[in-house]
Amino acid sequence: MAKIALFGATGTIGSRVLREALDRGHHVTAVVRDPKKLTEQHPNLTVATGDVLDPASVTAVAEGQDVVVSAVGGGDGPGHVATIAPAAKSLVAGLRPLGEKAPRLIAVGGAGSLRTPDGKQVWDAEGLPEFLLQIMHAHGDALDFYRSVDDVRWTNLSPAAQIAPGERTGTYRTALDDLIVDADGTSRISAEDYAVALVDEIEEANHIGERFTVGA
Repeated sequence: MAKIALFGATGTIGSRVLREALDRGHHVTAVVRDPKKLTEQHPNLTVATGDVLDPASVTAVAEGQDVVVSAVGGGDGPGHVATIAPAAKSLVAGLRPLGEKAPRLIAVGGAGSLRTPDGKQVWDAEGLPEFLLQIMHAHGDALDFYRSVDDVRWTNLSPAAQIAPGERTGTYRTALDDLIVDADGTSRISAEDYAVALVDEIEEANHIGERFTVGA
């Protein structure tokens, strides 16, 4: 079983990653700024105080772990701009001092930079509100940074265009940079199945040094 440090464990995606990992028998250290906000209890769960934007804090919680998962968000558009790419840089900076013993990093990404069937990118669609474009490009900036990193084992996992709480089916499709759509052109994944895919990646390590995406 893996030892996992999880940033963002109280969020929509992070809480489902936490439950999925615990249900499979992994040991999870949930890294939160306010431990009172995490009500989950489990024999394999440890709660630690930390800050994803502080490289020294990342180093402290990452030491001895097998995988660090970042499921942090920023709330609104400006919040994502202030959080997502800075968190990516902080995570990498925090893992580098651990050298060859550094755990792998798996970060929750965005769908905006994925290629659509018409050859454009999701964020090129007309009529997208500014806050959503800010969120998409924040994730795009983080991905650009990860792709410049060759001394930390990273993976970036983009969801489908639509992700929301729903059913855990345990099935999903994967691609690298192309948006996954169904027969009617819709791109969707439940947060539960996204968590399944992320924990599968923890266990299987199929996408080190690259971005991949999942869809129903």
